[in-house]
Amino acid sequence: MLWNLLALHQIGQRTTSTASHRHFKNKVPEKQKLFQEDDGIPLYLKGGIADALLHRATMILTVGGTAYAIYQLAVASFLNKGNKT
Repeated sequence: MLWNLLALHQIGQRTTSTASHRHFKNKVPEKQKLFQEDDGIPLYLKGGIADALLHRATMILTVGGTAYAIYQLAVASFLNKGNKT
């Protein structure tokens, strides 16, 4: 019983440890240079092709959603006079 508690305590310490076992290269200085460079490219496109595609998809969905919302408001605002009961 005591050994089980000791093992449980060790497992708890192991899983809540804040030490990282993975070592990643710090890319922040490289990204700072990229995004702070004054080259005439808009900030939201400096991340490459993935950022460009995400930006275009976001703009298309935003414009399409706005148009659909306006259409639905127009449909809801005009009463259908043929359906009186």
